[in-house]
Formats: sequence, C-alpha cells, structure tokens
Amino acid sequence: MARDDPFEGLAGRRVLVAGLGLSGRAAAAALRDLGPAAPRVVTVDEHAPDADVRDAGQVDLADVDLVVASPGWRPTSPLLAAAVARGLPVWSEIELAWRLRVERAGRPGPAPWLVLTGTNGKTTTVGMLSAILSAAGERAPAVGNVGEPAVAAATDPSNDVLAVELSSFQLHFTRTMAPEAAAVLNIAPDHLDWHGSFEAYAAAKGRIFTGTQVACVYGTDDPRLEALVRDADVAEGARAVGVTLGAPGPGQLGLVDGILVDRAFHTAWEDRARHTTAAELGTVDDLAHLAGAGAHLAGHVVADALTAAALARAHGVPAAAVRDGLRAYRPGAHRIEHVADVDGVAYVDDSKATNAHAAAASLGSFPAGSVVWVAGGLAKGARFEDLVRDRAERLRAVVLIGVDQGPWREALGRHAPGIPAVGIDPADTGTVMSRAVHEARRLARPGDTVLLAPACASMDQFASYADRGAAFVDAVRALDGAPQPLTDG
Repeated sequence: MARDDPFEGLAGRRVLVAGLGLSGRAAAAALRDLGPAAPRVVTVDEHAPDADVRDAGQVDLADVDLVVASPGWRPTSPLLAAAVARGLPVWSEIELAWRLRVERAGRPGPAPWLVLTGTNGKTTTVGMLSAILSAAGERAPAVGNVGEPAVAAATDPSNDVLAVELSSFQLHFTRTMAPEAAAVLNIAPDHLDWHGSFEAYAAAKGRIFTGTQVACVYGTDDPRLEALVRDADVAEGARAVGVTLGAPGPGQLGLVDGILVDRAFHTAWEDRARHTTAAELGTVDDLAHLAGAGAHLAGHVVADALTAAALARAHGVPAAAVRDGLRAYRPGAHRIEHVADVDGVAYVDDSKATNAHAAAASLGSFPAGSVVWVAGGLAKGARFEDLVRDRAERLRAVVLIGVDQGPWREALGRHAPGIPAVGIDPADTGTVMSRAVHEARRLARPGDTVLLAPACASMDQFASYADRGAAFVDAVRALDGAPQPLTDG
C-alpha cells in the first residue's frame, strides 16, 4: 500500500482496535464500512461496556493481523508492546485515516493534508488555518486532535483539504502519511511520562515532516526545529520555510512594521525577482481581536498566524484569503478567554495552558505585577522552577489548586519568595475552584487580572481542561457584582 510497507490490504484481515474513545470508535466504524474490503474488527477497552473484549490480557495476538491503537494507549502498554515484539503492524488512527482516504467529489485525488504539531498553540493554529482555507473557498475542516477524527474526515468526499492537528501520541504510530505541507510550532518538555524521554518526544513530533511534498514549516528561533526539518525524509523538491517575528529572509514569513510578509510563496521559485520582492498577507491589526482583556497581542499568537499562513500558502491560497481568514477566526473556549470584570479586576480563563510553556506564554501577555495567578493541578512529574523564575515579575499573587502543590511551593519559595501564595485544600473537589476564585478576589487590586493558567493537567480534580475552565467561569459569575450571562425568555 505504501513505500517500504509489506502490509497489503485489509480485506479478510483481523484488525484489533485498542481503545474506544472518539478516535477508536471512528476507526472501528470506518473499517466496518469498507463493505467487501472490510476486515474482521475486534475492539478492546476495559472502560467501554460495548467493547468486544474488556480485558486486554485476554486478547490472543496470534489471531490478529493489525492493531489500530488509540492515542491514550502508551507504546509500553503490555498489549502494544507484545504486538510490536511479535512483529505485528501497529497503526495510529491517523495512519489508518491516511490509508483509507477517498477521492474528492468533483475534483481529482483525495483531499490534501496540511498538518501541524507542537507542544503549544496547535489548536489555535489549526483553527486559523481552517479559517484561511475557508476564506479561499475550500471546504477545510480542522480535524485530528481537535474536532472530527481524521479517519471520518478522510473518508468524506465532500472535503477539499484537511487542516490536521496532530499530537505526539498520534504521530508515534504514524509511518506513511505524506502531507502537502507540515509544521512544528515549538517543542518544550511535555508528556515525558508517555514517551519516556524528551528525545523520544521530540522525535515523535519530528515525524510529522516525513514524506512532506511542498513545504516543511518551522520557527527559526529554535535550532531544534530546523534540525528536525534537516533530518526529515521528504519528497524531492519540498522546501524548508521559516517563520520569524522579525523581518523575513528569502524563503521565510515574518513581520515588517506590523505587516505579515511572505517571502516564500509570493512568486514562482524560478522567478529572478523572488529575492527582492514579497507579498503582504495582512497586518497585526487583523489579529487585534485575539488579545486578552488588559493584554497586548502576544507574540506567540502572531507566530501561530504566520505558521497557519505558511501552510495555507503552500496549498496555494491567495494573500487576501490569509487576511480574511485571520480576521474571521475566533478561538475556542478556555484559551485566554475574558470572563468578566468585577470591581475593576479582569478574570481570564486560560485553562488550556496545561504545561509550563503554555502558561509562560499566557503570563507574558500581561503587565508586570498585575496577575493573580491560579495555577496547579496534576504535575505529571514536571518542575516549575524555570517558569516561576522567568515570569515572577508579572505576579501580584498566586493561588495554588490541585494535588501536586509541593513542586509549586518549592519553585515559588526559591524564585518568588516575596509573592503571596495561597494553597487551596484539594480535599473538597466540588468547591475547589470557587474557593480559589474567592481567594484570588481577595488578593487582587483594581487593574489586576485573575488568570487561570494552570501549567498542569486537570485530571486530578476535573474531567478535562474544559471542565476546569467551566468551573472557573461559573465561580467568577457567582461573585457578587459579576455581570450575569444573558438567558433566553
């Protein structure tokens, strides 16, 4: 089916789908919908009552030809480790989606994939990319690690092009994907408990460039990203395209006096004038609606916009579509979202900031000494010394939530000893956010911002980062003097 791949076809094969989350269910459905070409599908998930097998230890791998693994399953899990040891192919849902792509309705070939990954900023960037492509008249949903599973989108002939967000988990078991263009936004330590080391995590991220057809997009300020591009096995003719917040050189996108500038896709590669010309894609003002309350427009938001523009331009969209798409884009909930102003204090929900890199970017959007920071949660073995040291000057006070407060207290004591820090007893999970918000209100002064940017996972006390953010929003709106949302009727 693909280069250097001995696995041929699915008809009559025995496929085990490991995990029945959103992507696992989509994978099983897509396989069963193949008609005469369908394999025999068996599902395994101890938490799903409708799984064919609940106990992974009862799976007989001698009766399996292929495993499709959900991203929640670590490669070290006994079932997947045993499958790899036996030489069985193990695919991600992304790998399956790539192999099951269908022809587009009314247009030749399957929908091209524009793919991106990174420790932070993925969802914002893929949303911007989808908006730009839509402004160019393409049906281009944001899929993968956000929105619809990739396998469902890849088998829908009405899609023109796919904007695909990929996590390191999804990339680990992805081998034959060959996107039209690919980008890595950034890499910072995260999910090391899943991958085992930072090197393995970075390698999984770098796999996104393999097979790229047109352009590999990367941030020029991080030499590790350039190394990932340099080491990638790409299609002949694929170009490295840098993104910078400074003036772009040839083959780059960047900023000149507040203007988003393209010096990579502005003219034909063989055009003699390409090194002395550029295309204007929009301005920083086109992104002004993405600045948080009381905050300036963060540099990482501009970098995300330039990366989305580079991927879209690799697909061939006109410059005007970049401008129109960026103007139209609106972020999802819990991403530096202004909730309310109470007694002159702004309350901002950035529950999506689930690691130190994201929290640092969030804090960097606010003036010095103005933030009452609500932080903490499930640390996943992370330390916070660098984060606290680099952002201490932004803080008025800190309110700690979550079960892993020890690393926070050590970091604050070492790098911000003069900053008031209050810990919220995690014993009563149901009221933890309400108590945190009340403490933050007590510590804040008019003109300050109470910022939920936890730098931690949420699963210690909440179902998800969205659940955590919703609890924050509810607690803020319950404050005396807080404006209440409008209701129907």
